[in-house]
Amino acid sequence: MDKDALGERGRALEEEYFRKRDRELVEKMRRAAEAVQARTELGAATGLDEASVGELQALGFTADTLLLLPLAPLIQVAWAEGGITESERSLILKLARTRGVIEGSAADQKLAGWLERKPADSVFEQATRLIRAMLDAAPDAMGVTADDLVSYCQSIAEASGGFFGINRIGSDEKQILTSLAAALKK
Repeated sequence: MDKDALGERGRALEEEYFRKRDRELVEKMRRAAEAVQARTELGAATGLDEASVGELQALGFTADTLLLLPLAPLIQVAWAEGGITESERSLILKLARTRGVIEGSAADQKLAGWLERKPADSVFEQATRLIRAMLDAAPDAMGVTADDLVSYCQSIAEASGGFFGINRIGSDEKQILTSLAAALKK
């Protein structure tokens, strides 16, 4: 009798183990399918190849935050002199809202993070390269041109002002503006 009870208990534990493994495998397959779907959506939205879409994802971009990509150069210019002024922040937020970034959304939260903590320089470099690739692959996908982006960056650089309008753009900002213009207008 004890042998039957132990046998039943053993079978029950074995069945529970395999049910748990099945649930884990189903969850793993679901996550993999979601990742493929997300990659496909980003590819369709950007016109980029699979490797570039992978770079976008590695930078933390999703279908919900992709509209921030063109704002990365603006953030780079704003951080050029070590911090973001209130006027730069205000202008960036205004531009973000006109691009469809809704307050409280995933894109807004990512933008807030960029405004609080400067992203690594490599993030800006990759973002600029990906923007250029998108402009080449699907010019209308971003809703802005290279000239628009350079103009927005210029506005951000001028937003912090200078003293009585003199030296409105600092040397660090000028250097970044020059390199961005060269990279975006190829």
